[in-house]
Formats: sequence, C-alpha cells, structure tokens
Amino acid sequence: MISYIATFFSHFGAIRFVRELKKSGIIGKAMPVPRSLSASCGTCVMYEAPENWTPECRHDEIEKIVRCTETGYITVWQADNG
Repeated sequence: MISYIATFFSHFGAIRFVRELKKSGIIGKAMPVPRSLSASCGTCVMYEAPENWTPECRHDEIEKIVRCTETGYITVWQADNG
C-alpha cells in the first residue's frame, strides 16, 4: 500500500472526499496540510491505496494528490487551474 495526501480548495471538499473514499473501501483521515504542501483550506486527507489505484471520486474541490515518499512528495494529479 502507498500513502497519499489529497489537498482541497475547501474544507467541505476534504470531508466529502473522506466519505467517497470510504465507499471505495479506502480509509481516509482528514488532517492539517503539511507545511511543505500548499492548500487553500488548510485541510488535507491522508489515505493508503494500491500503487496504481486512483480515486474515482475526483471532483472540482480537489487541489492535488501527492504520493508520500521517504524523501518528500510526488504530485500524481493536479487540478487544471486554467
């Protein structure tokens, strides 16, 4: 299992994502965003999933999803801000 962090534009988006992950059988935990990651609302969701698994519930409230590594974070998905 790989650890991921999703950041959000709103606190509501983070709470919604936790609920949507649960429906997929993935446990997510809402928490403050680590200082090295930026987020509009200050709340992120940490979850563990298989390496090639992507959430079906990507919605416009998600800012980005990063993979947690021993040396930092790798962005695996980011919202199109255009």
